[in-house]
Order: sequence, then structure tokens, then C-alpha cells
Amino acid sequence: MTGSLWQRLLCGVRRVRQRPDWPQFAGPDWAERIMGVTVTDNFHAKQGRSTGRWILEGEGEGRQLAVYLKRHYRLPRLHGWLATLWPGRGWSPALQEALHLDWAKEHGLPVPQVVAAGESIGPWGKLQSFLAVEELTGMLPLHQAIPAASRHMDGPTFARWKRGLVAEMARLTRELHLRRCFHKDLYLCHFYLPQADTLSEPVCWRGRMHLIDLHRLARHPLTWRWWQVKDLGELAYSSEVAGVTPRDRLRFWRYYVGDDGRLGAWWLPRAVLLKWRRYRRHNEKKGSPQRHKEHKERQSERDS
Repeated sequence: MTGSLWQRLLCGVRRVRQRPDWPQFAGPDWAERIMGVTVTDNFHAKQGRSTGRWILEGEGEGRQLAVYLKRHYRLPRLHGWLATLWPGRGWSPALQEALHLDWAKEHGLPVPQVVAAGESIGPWGKLQSFLAVEELTGMLPLHQAIPAASRHMDGPTFARWKRGLVAEMARLTRELHLRRCFHKDLYLCHFYLPQADTLSEPVCWRGRMHLIDLHRLARHPLTWRWWQVKDLGELAYSSEVAGVTPRDRLRFWRYYVGDDGRLGAWWLPRAVLLKWRRYRRHNEKKGSPQRHKEHKERQSERDS
């Protein structure tokens, strides 16, 4: 509910959405407790926000639900006043990311499922929000999955495995970019794969790879080339892991551009290469590429 303007201004209101089974795990009064609840593990807090893994026991023996809970305690006052005046627009990052996840799911992109989301509007321009997404249980980020598969498979099997993996990665990226939508944080650590798929080659790749951390997702119909280079540069930089070869990157490019060439341009490979090198130089100042990947992994765990 959004209440009246005076209710939002003087008392504050709460706007929430939930999956039908959520109250069975979180309790009927979950909305009143959600911003202060103690999560189970992987808790991180910084600059007015926190993330953590929360395991809940449901009604009935053996029922369990694992979610990643992201909370924003202090959001810009401007957004709070905008939410007070136009509450249906979703000014908080939690509701925005929930909408992005809904959009991706509607367009056939495998993403984590939203379990609950909401925001507290007011009083006097205050704004808080939260998002709970179902954990991708038994899955690994690709910068861990690829080296693991290289250890578990013989050479020819691993080569076939990578061809299927690259084709699915290119398909997901292409599906976003054809719609002029861009992830803006498109690192390998934001692609997740079932851990079982690092032991044997899947029969069908479609739908097995999930994309996470869509809070920055946006559509840019006019400046899309700029964001295309950014996404592809991030992906190229993060591909510097054991098991990935130049041939794999070239194969990704061919699948991504496609037979129609709609996403290609004569200057695009050069622009992506320059962006890749820029990311490398920037992050070498902060530490080794491996340390950067570990940082991105921790960040993806916090934001998923």
C-alpha cells in the first residue's frame, strides 16, 4: 500500500511484494522485522547497506529456504522525497532490481527468483528498501567453474564443454544487447553454472547458465554502442582465468555477432580491446588480476 501523501509524509508507509510461500518461512509479521533481522552467514555491511545469506525453516519437517537478503538503510534523501510524491515509480534500488529480474525472466533469461522485495517510504523523505532472492544452490560463478572443469575433464571433452559454454554465454549477452539493454557489470563472476556441470558435459546448455546482479541493468537505445563496449570489455578482462584461450574468445565473438552481424561494427573489436586493456591497467594499480577477481566474487556473493 502507498497510502495518502500525508500518510507518507507524516507517518511513513511500507510497499512490499512477496512470493506466495514467503510468509510460511519468514512469518506473518516479516515486513515489520525484515530490516533488523540477523542473517545466517556471509554478512557484509558498508555505507548504509548490507547483504547476507539467510536460511529459513518453513512450516513442516524438512522445509528450508535459502535466500540472499540485500538491505539499504540510508538512501539519498532526494529519492525519498521523490518516492513520497510518486510512490508507484519504485525509487529504491531493491524494487528497481526486482523489476529488472522480472523483466529478464519474462524475456527468457535465467536469473535468480525474487522471493520478496519492498521499500519503506517516509516519514519526511526517509527511504529504505530490501530485496530477497532465492539462492542459486549448488552453482558456481564461471571464473571458478571453468578452471574446475579443466581439472575434471580430459582435453577433448573440455574443448567440447567450452564450445557449449561459450555459445550459451554469447546467446545470453546477445539477447540483452539486441534489446539495447546492458548489464554494466558483466564479469564472469556474474554468470553462474551448476557445479555438476563442471564434472560432465551437459546434454543441453540452454537455460542452465544464470545471470545475477542486475541492479545496474538499463536500456540505452541512443548511446547503446558505448555500453556495448563497456559490457564486452568487462567480460574480456574477467576471462583471464585458467582454461580460457584466445580461440574461446574468438568463438564467443562469432556467436555474439551472429550471422546477421546486427551487433558488429568494423571498429568494435578494437574498441573492446582498448577497454579491456584499460580495465587491466586500472586494476593492476589495486593489485593483481587474481585479487580483483576474488574481490568481484565477494561482491557478487554480497549482491546476488
